[in-house]
Amino acid sequence: MKWAVDELLAAVAKRTAATRQPVYLVGGAVRDRVLGKPIHDLDFVMTSPTRPLAKRLADELGGGLYVMDVERDITRVVLMDGDERLVLDFSALRAPDLEADLRARDYTVNAMAMDVRPPQTVIDPCGGLEDLREKRLRACGPTSLSDDPARVLRGVRLALSLSARIEPQTQAWMRAAAPLLSRVSMERQRDELFKMLEGPHPATAMEVADQMGILRQVLPELEAMKGVTQSAPHVHDVWMHTLEVMKRLEQLWGVLVGDFREGSAEGLVLATAVTWLGRFREQFAAHFSAALATDRSIRGLMMLAALYHDVSKPVSRSVEESGRIRFFEHDDRGAEVAAQRARALALSGDEVSRLQTLIAGHMRVHHLADQPEPPTRRAIYRYFKALGAAGIDLCLFSLADTWATYSHTLPQEQWLAELRVCRALLEARWEQTEAVVQPPRLVSGGEVMRELKLKAGPAVGRALEAVREAQAEGLVTTLEEALVFLRGWRDDETEG
Repeated sequence: MKWAVDELLAAVAKRTAATRQPVYLVGGAVRDRVLGKPIHDLDFVMTSPTRPLAKRLADELGGGLYVMDVERDITRVVLMDGDERLVLDFSALRAPDLEADLRARDYTVNAMAMDVRPPQTVIDPCGGLEDLREKRLRACGPTSLSDDPARVLRGVRLALSLSARIEPQTQAWMRAAAPLLSRVSMERQRDELFKMLEGPHPATAMEVADQMGILRQVLPELEAMKGVTQSAPHVHDVWMHTLEVMKRLEQLWGVLVGDFREGSAEGLVLATAVTWLGRFREQFAAHFSAALATDRSIRGLMMLAALYHDVSKPVSRSVEESGRIRFFEHDDRGAEVAAQRARALALSGDEVSRLQTLIAGHMRVHHLADQPEPPTRRAIYRYFKALGAAGIDLCLFSLADTWATYSHTLPQEQWLAELRVCRALLEARWEQTEAVVQPPRLVSGGEVMRELKLKAGPAVGRALEAVREAQAEGLVTTLEEALVFLRGWRDDETEG
């Protein structure tokens, strides 16, 4: 980022020097500055109208200017450096003075301010600096969370990102405020939820959210999974398995998608995954960088899929005479439940579709791995035709699901079977795209109708698809071969 934070603070101070107008950096930016963490959003408070100062900065720095809230006097400046974005928000004080403004905030670690003018001392009326040192999350006061229940969600995220323990009194206030989340818009609930799913240790975040009574308010369908037993090879009940999938997905993501470091693939399971799939790291990174919605990642969506992939097991559960527990159609039923929740959370149509596709198809790789032979080119073609881009997601997801199913009892041969299938799928997707996954069209609908003397209708579509499958199998490579194939296909279709 070409804009250093110190330079921006100096620029703000310079613009206010003539008016002697105090401007303070507040909230998370102060906290992250103390901790030496990267800062992407700067929040300022001031006593006079915010727009004049914000406009001067936007004009001088080449940024965009947005009036976010006229009534509350909030103005935003957005600075871009390639794909990186730095946001500067200027707000009027929400209380008679700065100290009252800070005391009305959520947690002490967010209730600090810094005068932008030298010597830039930290103003800390609630003891946030000591809480940072002690790795303690503490609410500013008895009504801090009930005043805005969305702060309960934020508290879980903060505790995880700061590796902080939640102080007992704050825990009590969080539990008391959790039932009030119904007052919070679904969009705000969604945004805080995704920050948890995209942050460090999302499974732990869900465990803490569950302990605080948050999950039954935000994701109520998950409650029924607790204590639902499963047959071997599962070693956990449905809810514990769900959390385990999230943990394993995070680990696999770290070595196959994230910035790989020597020694990060500790243990045989991760090391074997890197050996088989590590060569696709760049392709994985490019694939998962293509977000389906602004400010939300595919990683977060996959963690949501992990939470919901077995959500319909409780209602699908049956026990055979042998005592074996089965969950017929839990994948399709779960996909619909997840889609309903995703729509309630105001996810985009693309996100809902991707989530639904991933959960409905989450058994596909397992089924392919159970076969004695590697997947055929035809099977691979059908896999990606059904799943599209979600087929790539599912490779990582299925590995996490398998690992979580067996946990410490994972047989090496089962792990290798899943890895072989995933490598075959990814090789076809990224190294044999035109040959196997997306063969170029050799014949048109008109040519099919002329050759087979068909009228427009479903039979033409079936014929075109049959040619594409034959191409994927390597049986057809030219127009002439396609026409010969179609004549045989017509005879088979007629006989069928």
